[in-house]
Amino acid sequence: MSLLLAFLAQVGPHVSSGARPASPLPPELQNRPAPRAASPQAALAKAAAPQRDRLSDCLAAAGAAPGEAVEAAGQWLAQSKGADRSAPGHCLGAAHSQLGHWQDARAAFAAAHDAADPEDHSLRARLNAMAGNAALAAGEAAAGLAAFDTATADALAAGEPMVAGDIAIDRARALVMLKRLPEAEAALAEARVAVPGNAQAWLLAATLSRRLEKLAQAQSQIERAAELLPVDPDIGLEAGVIAAMSGRMESARRSWQSVVSAAPESGAARAARSYLEQTAP
Repeated sequence: MSLLLAFLAQVGPHVSSGARPASPLPPELQNRPAPRAASPQAALAKAAAPQRDRLSDCLAAAGAAPGEAVEAAGQWLAQSKGADRSAPGHCLGAAHSQLGHWQDARAAFAAAHDAADPEDHSLRARLNAMAGNAALAAGEAAAGLAAFDTATADALAAGEPMVAGDIAIDRARALVMLKRLPEAEAALAEARVAVPGNAQAWLLAATLSRRLEKLAQAQSQIERAAELLPVDPDIGLEAGVIAAMSGRMESARRSWQSVVSAAPESGAARAARSYLEQTAP
């Protein structure tokens, strides 16, 4: 095995925006729609509307001017009590995330979760998933896993198995960081059942299968990922790595060249160029 293939077998390829929690922000940390009203009654929904509108405005500000949004959300939080502290905490976490202040973001999302209506399991699941992703971005996999476990319970209590499936992908990432690979494999299997159309679940499963030297399984999984996202640099990059590990070097080079052609400025393309140079005939 060449030095390049030995390296890939141990640590995997470069992964750019397709994997979380690299920059840009992962989906759980991007601005989300304002949470639904906890009660279905029209009167309560109408009363909650100003809070939802303010959250929407604050999240928009967090994306455009995160430093100013941190200050505004902090002032809003100081003026709020009880469950009303959840919305400004959500915004504060989003603003800190945009700034890369992952510890502060995690604390804000966790506090927003704790303040949220205990019956609003949907909102609580999303806030804890955001806290978990912030923890992963800060390198705290154990804390992230704990947040994802609680988020999964809330998602299931809310009757949202697809949300639980998305969270299972995040759980798998945390488990990989903790080197608990069989558990990560099981989490990704759960995710593929709950959200079979999520290409990220198939890509991560293929990468993990390849690391476990289950190359036939990895090939099947990366082919499914490519069916779901035919032109994706991270999928193309991983397809090339799997082909190389399987001894199909020409196929590997074709995959890497397709990444360079399709997304020449991406991180995946930079990795693909490196692999092409190292495997040049």
